[in-house]
Amino acid sequence: MKALWGTIITVAVLALLIGGGYYFINYNRIGTETYYTKITEDGVRENEHADSTRYNYSLPGFTKDGEEKELDFSAIKNLRKGAYLKIYTKPVKGVTSYEEVKKADIPEKAQAKVN
Repeated sequence: MKALWGTIITVAVLALLIGGGYYFINYNRIGTETYYTKITEDGVRENEHADSTRYNYSLPGFTKDGEEKELDFSAIKNLRKGAYLKIYTKPVKGVTSYEEVKKADIPEKAQAKVN
């Protein structure tokens, strides 16, 4: 009986660990290239229905070494002008995720070109 309870507890703990990892890890950022950019203008509004409005952006992005690439992505809200973004891309999918960062968090070579 002790072995059965031990197995049940072990399976429950493993399920919690796997479920927690799945919940807290953003899989859209695994195996990506990172670019930095600055929002300089409002996004182009697409589909004005209240439940599916998106804003499209086409901006230059820069790697930590200062290499440039044109990035096309969309957001569910109009992003704040002047915001610095760290953008994650995959070769086939394009932009998969982004997050706002502080200017100080951008590598020097990319920071020089973002402005």
